Amino acid sequence: MVYRMLDEEGIYLSASSALNVVGAVKMAEQMGKGKRIVTMLCDSASKYQSRLFSKSWLESKNLYSSIPERLKKYAIL
Repeated sequence: MVYRMLDEEGIYLSASSALNVVGAVKMAEQMGKGKRIVTMLCDSASKYQSRLFSKSWLESKNLYSSIPERLKKYAIL
């Protein structure tokens, strides 16, 4: 979701903030139309960029291959 939010919304989120988005989307799906969901996006990815956006770090953790092809362009460090 970190890469997807950056790609689709231009929002540079940390993993924890991106997880809040995932939770909000799932809750919205359960609650149905006409309801409001509020979540906090407390921090950006700047503190974590050396990991979240590092192809070599992601590969060392066997995470790079799980990123959709269209979003791999963000793992550039």
